[in-house]
Amino acid sequence: MPPTTAHDISLVFIELGVAVIGLSILTRLASRWGFSTVPLYLLAGLAFGTGGLAPLHFSENFVHIGSEIGVLLLLFMLGLEYPGEELGANLRSGLPAGFVDFVLNFPLGFVAGLWLGWSSLAALLLGGVTYISSSGVIAKVLVELGRMGNPETPTILSILVLEDLAMTVYLPLVAVLLVGQEWETGFIAICVALATVSVVLFVAVRYGRGLSRLVAHQSDEVILFTTLGVVLLVAGVAQRLQVSAAIGAFLVGIALSGPIVKQTHRLVSPLRDLFAAIFFLFFGLQIDPATLPPVLLVAVGLGVMTALTKVLAGWWAARHAGVETLGSLRAGAVLVARGEFSIVIAGLGVSAGLEPQLGPLSAAYVLFLAVLGPILARAIEPLSAAIMARKV
Repeated sequence: MPPTTAHDISLVFIELGVAVIGLSILTRLASRWGFSTVPLYLLAGLAFGTGGLAPLHFSENFVHIGSEIGVLLLLFMLGLEYPGEELGANLRSGLPAGFVDFVLNFPLGFVAGLWLGWSSLAALLLGGVTYISSSGVIAKVLVELGRMGNPETPTILSILVLEDLAMTVYLPLVAVLLVGQEWETGFIAICVALATVSVVLFVAVRYGRGLSRLVAHQSDEVILFTTLGVVLLVAGVAQRLQVSAAIGAFLVGIALSGPIVKQTHRLVSPLRDLFAAIFFLFFGLQIDPATLPPVLLVAVGLGVMTALTKVLAGWWAARHAGVETLGSLRAGAVLVARGEFSIVIAGLGVSAGLEPQLGPLSAAYVLFLAVLGPILARAIEPLSAAIMARKV
Protein backbone atom coordinates (compact mmCIF):
# COMPACT_ATOMS: atom_id res chain seq x y z
CA MET A 1 0.00 0.00 0.00
CA PRO A 2 1.48 3.42 -0.96
CA PRO A 3 2.35 5.61 2.05
CA THR A 4 -0.03 8.38 0.96
CA THR A 5 -2.93 5.93 0.76
CA ALA A 6 -2.10 4.49 4.17
CA HIS A 7 -1.94 8.02 5.57
CA ASP A 8 -5.32 8.93 4.06
CA ILE A 9 -6.97 5.80 5.46
CA SER A 10 -5.46 6.34 8.89
CA LEU A 11 -6.79 9.90 8.89
CA VAL A 12 -10.27 8.66 7.95
CA PHE A 13 -10.14 6.12 10.79
CA ILE A 14 -9.05 8.78 13.26
CA GLU A 15 -11.76 11.23 12.23
CA LEU A 16 -14.47 8.58 12.21
CA GLY A 17 -13.30 7.40 15.62
CA VAL A 18 -13.47 10.95 16.95
CA ALA A 19 -16.95 11.35 15.43
CA VAL A 20 -18.31 8.13 16.96
CA ILE A 21 -16.82 8.97 20.38
CA GLY A 22 -18.37 12.43 20.05
CA LEU A 23 -21.75 10.83 19.30
CA SER A 24 -21.40 8.65 22.40
CA ILE A 25 -20.74 11.74 24.54
CA LEU A 26 -23.78 13.48 23.09
CA THR A 27 -25.88 10.37 23.76
CA ARG A 28 -24.72 10.37 27.39
CA LEU A 29 -25.63 14.04 27.75
CA ALA A 30 -29.03 13.52 26.13
CA SER A 31 -29.73 10.59 28.45
CA ARG A 32 -28.71 12.60 31.52
CA TRP A 33 -30.81 15.62 30.51
CA GLY A 34 -33.79 13.54 29.35
CA PHE A 35 -33.41 15.12 25.92
CA SER A 36 -33.71 13.81 22.35
CA THR A 37 -30.39 12.99 20.69
CA VAL A 38 -31.51 14.12 17.22
CA PRO A 39 -30.98 17.91 17.68
CA LEU A 40 -27.59 17.30 19.28
CA TYR A 41 -26.43 15.11 16.37
CA LEU A 42 -27.62 17.72 13.85
CA LEU A 43 -25.87 20.58 15.63
CA ALA A 44 -22.67 18.50 15.89
CA GLY A 45 -22.77 17.97 12.13
CA LEU A 46 -23.25 21.70 11.63
CA ALA A 47 -20.23 22.44 13.87
CA PHE A 48 -17.88 19.96 12.22
CA GLY A 49 -18.95 20.29 8.57
CA THR A 50 -17.72 22.65 5.88
CA GLY A 51 -17.59 26.18 7.28
CA GLY A 52 -18.18 24.95 10.84
CA LEU A 53 -16.16 25.55 13.99
CA ALA A 54 -13.76 22.66 13.40
CA PRO A 55 -14.30 21.04 9.97
CA LEU A 56 -13.54 17.34 9.71
CA HIS A 57 -12.80 15.84 6.28
CA PHE A 58 -14.62 12.54 6.38
CA SER A 59 -14.78 10.04 3.56
CA GLU A 60 -17.98 11.48 2.09
CA ASN A 61 -19.05 8.35 0.21
CA PHE A 62 -18.62 6.13 3.26
CA VAL A 63 -20.53 8.44 5.59
CA HIS A 64 -23.24 9.08 2.99
CA ILE A 65 -23.87 5.36 2.48
CA GLY A 66 -23.87 4.83 6.24
CA SER A 67 -26.44 7.60 6.67
CA GLU A 68 -28.70 6.11 3.98
CA ILE A 69 -28.54 2.72 5.71
CA GLY A 70 -29.53 4.50 8.93
CA VAL A 71 -32.78 5.76 7.38
CA LEU A 72 -33.56 2.31 5.96
CA LEU A 73 -33.06 0.61 9.34
CA LEU A 74 -35.15 3.22 11.15
CA LEU A 75 -38.07 2.64 8.80
CA PHE A 76 -37.60 -1.14 8.76
CA MET A 77 -37.76 -1.26 12.56
CA LEU A 78 -40.82 0.97 12.49
CA GLY A 79 -42.50 -1.47 10.11
CA LEU A 80 -41.76 -4.37 12.47
CA GLU A 81 -44.11 -2.84 15.04
CA TYR A 82 -47.19 -3.08 12.84
CA PRO A 83 -48.69 -6.06 10.96
CA GLY A 84 -49.64 -5.62 7.34
CA GLU A 85 -53.38 -5.98 7.96
CA GLU A 86 -53.30 -3.09 10.44
CA LEU A 87 -51.36 -0.88 8.05
CA GLY A 88 -53.79 -1.60 5.21
CA ALA A 89 -56.76 -0.67 7.38
CA ASN A 90 -55.04 2.51 8.58
CA LEU A 91 -54.20 3.58 5.02
CA ARG A 92 -57.80 3.14 3.90
CA SER A 93 -59.17 5.11 6.85
CA GLY A 94 -56.31 7.63 6.73
CA LEU A 95 -56.94 9.08 3.25
CA PRO A 96 -58.90 12.08 4.62
CA ALA A 97 -56.04 12.74 7.06
CA GLY A 98 -53.52 12.59 4.22
CA PHE A 99 -55.59 15.07 2.24
CA VAL A 100 -55.80 17.49 5.20
CA ASP A 101 -52.03 17.14 5.76
CA PHE A 102 -51.37 18.06 2.11
CA VAL A 103 -53.82 20.98 1.99
CA LEU A 104 -52.46 22.55 5.17
CA ASN A 105 -48.75 22.23 4.40
CA PHE A 106 -48.04 22.20 0.66
CA PRO A 107 -49.73 25.51 -0.29
CA LEU A 108 -47.82 27.46 2.38
CA GLY A 109 -44.48 26.62 0.78
CA PHE A 110 -45.79 27.24 -2.72
CA VAL A 111 -47.23 30.65 -1.79
CA ALA A 112 -44.04 31.57 0.10
CA GLY A 113 -42.00 30.83 -3.03
CA LEU A 114 -44.22 33.07 -5.15
CA TRP A 115 -44.06 35.79 -2.47
CA LEU A 116 -40.26 35.66 -2.63
CA GLY A 117 -40.47 36.35 -6.36
CA TRP A 118 -39.46 32.85 -7.45
CA SER A 119 -40.69 31.06 -10.55
CA SER A 120 -43.74 28.82 -10.22
CA LEU A 121 -41.51 25.73 -10.59
CA ALA A 122 -39.20 26.83 -7.76
CA ALA A 123 -42.29 27.59 -5.65
CA LEU A 124 -43.60 24.08 -6.46
CA LEU A 125 -40.38 22.62 -5.07
CA LEU A 126 -40.60 24.73 -1.89
CA GLY A 127 -44.15 23.42 -1.46
CA GLY A 128 -42.76 19.89 -1.45
CA VAL A 129 -40.10 20.90 1.08
CA THR A 130 -42.73 22.25 3.50
CA TYR A 131 -45.17 19.38 2.93
CA ILE A 132 -43.33 16.19 3.78
CA SER A 133 -42.31 15.23 7.31
CA SER A 134 -39.09 13.39 8.10
CA SER A 135 -39.74 9.67 8.51
CA GLY A 136 -36.18 9.19 9.82
CA VAL A 137 -36.40 11.83 12.55
CA ILE A 138 -39.93 10.82 13.55
CA ALA A 139 -39.07 7.12 13.79
CA LYS A 140 -36.09 7.96 16.01
CA VAL A 141 -38.18 10.22 18.26
CA LEU A 142 -40.96 7.62 18.64
CA VAL A 143 -38.38 5.05 19.74
CA GLU A 144 -36.64 7.45 22.14
CA LEU A 145 -39.89 8.51 23.79
CA GLY A 146 -41.26 4.95 24.02
CA ARG A 147 -44.39 5.78 22.04
CA MET A 148 -44.38 2.89 19.57
CA GLY A 149 -47.39 1.34 21.29
CA ASN A 150 -49.32 4.58 21.77
CA PRO A 151 -52.84 4.84 20.30
CA GLU A 152 -51.86 7.78 18.06
CA THR A 153 -48.85 6.05 16.48
CA PRO A 154 -50.82 4.14 13.78
CA THR A 155 -52.25 7.48 12.65
CA ILE A 156 -48.74 8.96 12.46
CA LEU A 157 -47.55 5.99 10.40
CA SER A 158 -50.47 6.21 7.98
CA ILE A 159 -49.70 9.90 7.35
CA LEU A 160 -46.00 9.16 6.78
CA VAL A 161 -46.78 6.35 4.35
CA LEU A 162 -49.33 8.49 2.48
CA GLU A 163 -46.74 11.27 2.21
CA ASP A 164 -44.21 8.83 0.77
CA LEU A 165 -46.85 7.57 -1.66
CA ALA A 166 -47.52 11.17 -2.70
CA MET A 167 -43.81 11.47 -3.45
CA THR A 168 -44.10 8.64 -5.99
CA VAL A 169 -46.24 11.02 -8.04
CA TYR A 170 -44.57 14.30 -7.10
CA LEU A 171 -40.90 13.44 -7.73
CA PRO A 172 -41.30 12.02 -11.29
CA LEU A 173 -43.56 14.97 -12.15
CA VAL A 174 -41.00 17.49 -10.88
CA ALA A 175 -38.20 15.67 -12.72
CA VAL A 176 -40.15 15.97 -15.98
CA LEU A 177 -40.73 19.70 -15.43
CA LEU A 178 -37.08 20.38 -14.53
CA VAL A 179 -35.55 18.77 -17.60
CA GLY A 180 -38.38 19.46 -20.03
CA GLN A 181 -39.11 15.81 -20.83
CA GLU A 182 -42.25 14.66 -22.59
CA TRP A 183 -45.28 14.20 -20.35
CA GLU A 184 -45.55 10.58 -21.49
CA THR A 185 -42.19 9.83 -19.86
CA GLY A 186 -43.31 11.30 -16.54
CA PHE A 187 -46.64 9.47 -16.68
CA ILE A 188 -44.92 6.13 -17.26
CA ALA A 189 -42.53 6.77 -14.35
CA ILE A 190 -45.47 7.57 -12.05
CA CYS A 191 -47.36 4.42 -13.10
CA VAL A 192 -44.29 2.23 -12.56
CA ALA A 193 -43.74 3.75 -9.10
CA LEU A 194 -47.35 3.27 -8.01
CA ALA A 195 -47.42 -0.30 -9.38
CA THR A 196 -44.22 -1.12 -7.47
CA VAL A 197 -45.66 0.13 -4.18
CA SER A 198 -48.92 -1.78 -4.78
CA VAL A 199 -47.11 -5.05 -5.53
CA VAL A 200 -44.77 -4.81 -2.54
CA LEU A 201 -47.63 -3.87 -0.20
CA PHE A 202 -49.75 -6.77 -1.52
CA VAL A 203 -46.91 -9.26 -1.01
CA ALA A 204 -46.20 -7.89 2.48
CA VAL A 205 -49.83 -8.17 3.59
CA ARG A 206 -50.78 -11.41 1.81
CA TYR A 207 -47.61 -13.47 2.10
CA GLY A 208 -45.91 -11.94 5.15
CA ARG A 209 -46.30 -15.06 7.31
CA GLY A 210 -44.80 -17.31 4.65
CA LEU A 211 -41.85 -14.94 4.18
CA SER A 212 -41.32 -14.87 7.93
CA ARG A 213 -41.09 -18.67 8.02
CA LEU A 214 -38.49 -18.61 5.23
CA VAL A 215 -36.35 -16.06 7.10
CA ALA A 216 -36.70 -17.77 10.50
CA HIS A 217 -33.67 -19.69 11.76
CA GLN A 218 -32.07 -20.71 15.07
CA SER A 219 -28.85 -18.88 14.23
CA ASP A 220 -28.72 -15.16 15.02
CA GLU A 221 -26.08 -14.78 12.30
CA VAL A 222 -28.39 -16.20 9.63
CA ILE A 223 -31.27 -13.99 10.74
CA LEU A 224 -29.10 -10.86 10.73
CA PHE A 225 -27.58 -11.45 7.30
CA THR A 226 -30.88 -12.50 5.70
CA THR A 227 -32.84 -9.58 7.15
CA LEU A 228 -30.27 -6.95 6.21
CA GLY A 229 -29.88 -8.42 2.74
CA VAL A 230 -33.64 -8.36 2.08
CA VAL A 231 -34.00 -4.81 3.41
CA LEU A 232 -31.17 -3.48 1.24
CA LEU A 233 -32.34 -5.43 -1.82
CA VAL A 234 -35.97 -4.31 -1.65
CA ALA A 235 -34.96 -0.72 -0.82
CA GLY A 236 -32.56 -0.65 -3.77
CA VAL A 237 -35.15 -2.02 -6.21
CA ALA A 238 -37.73 0.45 -4.90
CA GLN A 239 -35.32 3.36 -5.36
CA ARG A 240 -34.48 2.19 -8.88
CA LEU A 241 -38.20 2.23 -9.74
CA GLN A 242 -38.63 5.84 -8.51
CA VAL A 243 -40.10 4.79 -5.15
CA SER A 244 -38.70 5.90 -1.80
CA ALA A 245 -36.13 3.36 -0.59
CA ALA A 246 -37.39 4.10 2.93
CA ILE A 247 -40.91 2.94 2.11
CA GLY A 248 -39.44 -0.26 0.64
CA ALA A 249 -37.62 -0.93 3.93
CA PHE A 250 -40.80 -0.10 5.88
CA LEU A 251 -42.83 -2.64 3.87
CA VAL A 252 -40.21 -5.34 4.53
CA GLY A 253 -40.68 -4.63 8.24
CA ILE A 254 -44.45 -5.04 8.15
CA ALA A 255 -44.08 -8.27 6.14
CA LEU A 256 -42.31 -9.99 9.05
CA SER A 257 -44.48 -11.46 11.79
CA GLY A 258 -44.41 -14.02 14.56
CA PRO A 259 -41.47 -14.93 16.84
CA ILE A 260 -38.91 -13.69 14.30
CA VAL A 261 -39.96 -10.08 14.98
CA LYS A 262 -38.62 -10.12 18.54
CA GLN A 263 -35.40 -11.81 17.44
CA THR A 264 -34.88 -9.36 14.57
CA HIS A 265 -35.57 -6.42 16.85
CA ARG A 266 -32.88 -7.56 19.27
CA LEU A 267 -30.29 -8.09 16.52
CA VAL A 268 -30.89 -5.01 14.38
CA SER A 269 -31.51 -2.39 17.09
CA PRO A 270 -27.80 -1.69 17.79
CA LEU A 271 -27.09 -1.30 14.06
CA ARG A 272 -30.08 1.00 13.70
CA ASP A 273 -28.85 3.24 16.51
CA LEU A 274 -25.32 3.47 15.05
CA PHE A 275 -26.31 4.20 11.46
CA ALA A 276 -29.16 6.50 12.47
CA ALA A 277 -26.69 8.62 14.43
CA ILE A 278 -24.44 8.75 11.35
CA PHE A 279 -27.43 9.86 9.28
CA PHE A 280 -28.22 12.84 11.50
CA LEU A 281 -24.55 13.76 11.78
CA PHE A 282 -24.10 13.62 7.99
CA PHE A 283 -27.25 15.68 7.53
CA GLY A 284 -25.71 18.47 9.58
CA LEU A 285 -22.31 18.11 7.87
CA GLN A 286 -23.86 19.01 4.49
CA ILE A 287 -25.02 22.44 5.67
CA ASP A 288 -22.57 25.34 5.46
CA PRO A 289 -23.38 27.70 8.37
CA ALA A 290 -22.31 30.71 6.26
CA THR A 291 -25.30 30.19 3.94
CA LEU A 292 -27.86 30.34 6.76
CA PRO A 293 -27.92 33.97 8.08
CA PRO A 294 -29.28 35.66 4.89
CA VAL A 295 -32.31 33.35 4.79
CA LEU A 296 -32.70 32.61 8.50
CA LEU A 297 -35.58 35.00 9.19
CA VAL A 298 -37.68 33.70 6.29
CA ALA A 299 -36.84 30.08 7.17
CA VAL A 300 -37.84 30.48 10.82
CA GLY A 301 -41.06 32.33 9.91
CA LEU A 302 -42.01 29.64 7.40
CA GLY A 303 -40.98 26.98 9.92
CA VAL A 304 -43.22 28.39 12.65
CA MET A 305 -46.23 28.56 10.31
CA THR A 306 -45.77 25.03 8.95
CA ALA A 307 -45.06 23.66 12.43
CA LEU A 308 -48.49 24.94 13.46
CA THR A 309 -50.16 23.46 10.37
CA LYS A 310 -48.47 20.09 10.97
CA VAL A 311 -49.67 20.06 14.58
CA LEU A 312 -53.16 20.89 13.35
CA ALA A 313 -53.06 18.18 10.67
CA GLY A 314 -51.81 15.53 13.10
CA TRP A 315 -54.30 16.58 15.76
CA TRP A 316 -57.22 16.42 13.29
CA ALA A 317 -56.10 13.04 11.91
CA ALA A 318 -55.77 11.46 15.36
CA ARG A 319 -59.09 12.89 16.56
CA HIS A 320 -60.71 11.60 13.37
CA ALA A 321 -59.33 8.15 14.28
CA GLY A 322 -60.85 8.35 17.77
CA VAL A 323 -57.69 9.22 19.73
CA GLU A 324 -58.13 11.37 22.85
CA THR A 325 -56.99 15.00 22.93
CA LEU A 326 -53.54 14.54 24.48
CA GLY A 327 -52.67 11.71 22.08
CA SER A 328 -53.84 13.86 19.18
CA LEU A 329 -51.55 16.69 20.27
CA ARG A 330 -48.65 14.23 20.53
CA ALA A 331 -49.39 13.07 16.97
CA GLY A 332 -49.33 16.63 15.67
CA ALA A 333 -46.15 17.58 17.53
CA VAL A 334 -44.12 14.59 16.35
CA LEU A 335 -45.01 15.29 12.70
CA VAL A 336 -43.37 18.75 12.83
CA ALA A 337 -39.86 17.52 11.95
CA ARG A 338 -38.74 17.85 8.32
CA GLY A 339 -35.63 16.13 7.04
CA GLU A 340 -34.17 13.91 4.36
CA PHE A 341 -36.93 14.13 1.73
CA SER A 342 -37.11 17.92 1.95
CA ILE A 343 -33.38 18.17 1.26
CA VAL A 344 -33.71 15.75 -1.69
CA ILE A 345 -36.48 17.92 -3.19
CA ALA A 346 -34.47 21.11 -2.73
CA GLY A 347 -31.43 19.37 -4.21
CA LEU A 348 -33.32 18.76 -7.46
CA GLY A 349 -33.86 22.48 -7.90
CA VAL A 350 -30.29 23.36 -6.91
CA SER A 351 -28.86 20.85 -9.42
CA ALA A 352 -31.03 22.38 -12.14
CA GLY A 353 -29.83 25.91 -11.26
CA LEU A 354 -33.42 26.91 -10.62
CA GLU A 355 -33.17 29.41 -7.74
CA PRO A 356 -30.00 30.40 -5.81
CA GLN A 357 -31.84 30.82 -2.49
CA LEU A 358 -33.72 27.51 -2.66
CA GLY A 359 -30.84 25.44 -1.25
CA PRO A 360 -29.87 27.70 1.70
CA LEU A 361 -33.51 28.47 2.59
CA SER A 362 -34.45 24.78 2.55
CA ALA A 363 -31.39 23.86 4.61
CA ALA A 364 -32.14 26.51 7.25
CA TYR A 365 -35.84 25.55 7.27
CA VAL A 366 -35.15 21.83 7.63
CA LEU A 367 -32.49 22.33 10.30
CA PHE A 368 -34.84 24.55 12.32
CA LEU A 369 -37.70 22.03 12.22
CA ALA A 370 -35.45 18.98 12.63
CA VAL A 371 -34.33 20.53 15.93
CA LEU A 372 -37.73 21.95 16.93
CA GLY A 373 -39.65 18.76 16.11
CA PRO A 374 -38.06 16.43 18.70
CA ILE A 375 -38.10 19.20 21.34
CA LEU A 376 -41.80 19.88 20.74
CA ALA A 377 -42.63 16.15 20.67
CA ARG A 378 -41.11 15.76 24.14
CA ALA A 379 -42.52 19.01 25.55
CA ILE A 380 -46.10 18.72 24.30
CA GLU A 381 -47.23 16.27 27.00
CA PRO A 382 -46.12 18.23 30.11
CA LEU A 383 -47.17 21.47 28.40
CA SER A 384 -50.66 20.12 27.73
CA ALA A 385 -50.90 18.78 31.29
CA ALA A 386 -49.93 22.21 32.70
CA ILE A 387 -52.56 23.95 30.54
CA MET A 388 -55.25 21.48 31.59
CA ALA A 389 -54.30 21.87 35.27
CA ARG A 390 -54.52 25.67 34.96
CA LYS A 391 -57.99 25.41 33.45
CA VAL A 392 -59.12 23.22 36.33
